[in-house]
Amino acid sequence: MRRVRYESRGGPLFLEEAPAPEPGPGELLVRTAAIGVTLPVVRKVTEAAEPVPLCGEIAGEVTAAGEGVTRFSTCDRVTGLCFGHGYADFALLHETMASPIPADAGAVDAVALVRSGLVALGALEAARPEPGEAALVTAAASGVGHLAVQLARTRGAGRVVGAVSAPGKADFVRGLGADHVITYGDDSWGTPVDYALDAVGGELLTRSLSALAPEGRLVAYSSGGGTIQAFDLLVGAKSVIGFQMARVARGRPELYEQWRTELWRLFAAGELKPVVHGEFALEDAAKAHGEIEARANLGRSS
Repeated sequence: MRRVRYESRGGPLFLEEAPAPEPGPGELLVRTAAIGVTLPVVRKVTEAAEPVPLCGEIAGEVTAAGEGVTRFSTCDRVTGLCFGHGYADFALLHETMASPIPADAGAVDAVALVRSGLVALGALEAARPEPGEAALVTAAASGVGHLAVQLARTRGAGRVVGAVSAPGKADFVRGLGADHVITYGDDSWGTPVDYALDAVGGELLTRSLSALAPEGRLVAYSSGGGTIQAFDLLVGAKSVIGFQMARVARGRPELYEQWRTELWRLFAAGELKPVVHGEFALEDAAKAHGEIEARANLGRSS
């Protein structure tokens, strides 16, 4: 099979021939039809001290199952998060991380919807939204952000504000249902909001906090860091909530499954539409990474 790999920090990425892996206990061997490209994986290539497997969301057909697998069999179509070599013709997916793909959905839809949608929906749930409240979503044109904008609207947000890195993304975010679009460098972020979902971190963490109305809630789910002063919380009785999908997947599998079911329900009803920025062949993985690094993507890349 073909597999994408790199040998030193920063790449380059290259295609190599490798034997297809054997599924171990609880694992599925999946013939990949779509592979998601995410900023965290791109960052690992450029920042990790040692080369790591290019992992991430995959979707495809089960070709073999390891000992103890009970939920899936060969020829089933599945999607999920692969922790090993995901940029490959065949990849291993643990049964607990796998989700069936409905008959009316494609592999690209599944990669764009499920993992990013779970993060978006989980972050939104952490904010405890009430109908009519105003929402702010940073990285609103990203794979997670563009779904968060739509989900906020389905949960009855009275006003949705999308924050993006460049003005050229504004029309895309408005098309998702945002009432107002701002860029990170704008002097003012407009009328305060009731809750904010921040996927960027760093300086934007404090800006998102400043954008909250009194008693507003900020959900931080980025690995980008950032520092918040206690006084900034106290003066407006604001709160910051950390959200991590891995904790839900490991500790509350029933909620994880409930959210997956809800995502597919909204997709089938036409209320949630994942957008794929571009589709790249396996040998063009470096080009896909370049799009992410340049923040050129609108929606998901695969």
